[in-house]
Amino acid sequence: MSHAKSVPPCSTEMEHRLHKVEACMQRYAHGGRVDRLGAMALEQLATGGRRFRARLALHACSALGVDEHDAILWSAAVELLHNATLIHDDIQDEDTTRRGAPTLWVKHGRAQAINAGDFLLMLPHLLLEDLSSPVRGDLAFSLAKAATHIVRGQCSEMGLRSGRIDWERYLGAARGKTGALLALPVFGALRLAGRSADVSERVAQVFQEVGVLFQLQDDLVDLYGDKGRAEVGCDIYEGKISALVVAQLECAPSSRALVFEVLDRPRALTTSEDVQLLATLFERSGARSRVLQRIAALRAQILGADALREQPELHEVVARIVAWTLAPLRHLLAPDGTVDRALTGASA
Repeated sequence: MSHAKSVPPCSTEMEHRLHKVEACMQRYAHGGRVDRLGAMALEQLATGGRRFRARLALHACSALGVDEHDAILWSAAVELLHNATLIHDDIQDEDTTRRGAPTLWVKHGRAQAINAGDFLLMLPHLLLEDLSSPVRGDLAFSLAKAATHIVRGQCSEMGLRSGRIDWERYLGAARGKTGALLALPVFGALRLAGRSADVSERVAQVFQEVGVLFQLQDDLVDLYGDKGRAEVGCDIYEGKISALVVAQLECAPSSRALVFEVLDRPRALTTSEDVQLLATLFERSGARSRVLQRIAALRAQILGADALREQPELHEVVARIVAWTLAPLRHLLAPDGTVDRALTGASA
């Protein structure tokens, strides 16, 4: 463990460490023998993805001077947990493809996919046994705690349509489902670097808000950007209560019946015209602008967080992650991260 500030790794070195994370995940998923469960877990890992949570853990560990061996194990543990949630999420949402490939439940059935998700949910704890750090017990607890937050967030998101629809419930779900998996990598890096549990928790909460920032932009990009999918407005097809829906009901409560007339339709009966109808409605009512304003305010809050003053080594890490998160919204935000004035003139 070290409290000394280290030199940030170059991109080539970081990719090398990420390859080690991949090898680590595959080794533990394989488990020294070939069986159906391990094969399904390896199939899930082989779908790839940006490995964003692993990268965040690696960058935080590097900035804080954590031993590479422990950094690799911790990054792999976090990424395995993330993939467990993806398997369960695909089953619940009945998504048939992920990252351009059939989802695990489509190929192997729901029951076996649940087994694979449960396996990846437990696997991170086995990795922690090989840590050289004495805080492995604290990290095992933090993994379990994060997992419960993620499941609570998922449950809350699925229940948004029952009862009131407001920012408090939306943000609570986002902090659990998305934010917990961004707070966890940084919390672990801080503990591995010798920081106290209290300090680590305060700083991790800043990164939890980055998760909220990510969810807000993700909801916007789904309709007004490019997610790399052929279909625009997936949230509308799925009847999801997105940030745009919350803002719409806040800006124009009288439009509720129209909004839910579209959201309540079966996916197969929802048309591109329905998607365009709501896209235009969100823009004209000021809902889109309101979500953008929340994004700009949250960005400023994160970058100016008092907790980061205690750990200046992580300033660059959080700045990078915020910039990456908001990159898909360049066409809607001013260069300084504020809302483009041309987009704030909408009237209800």
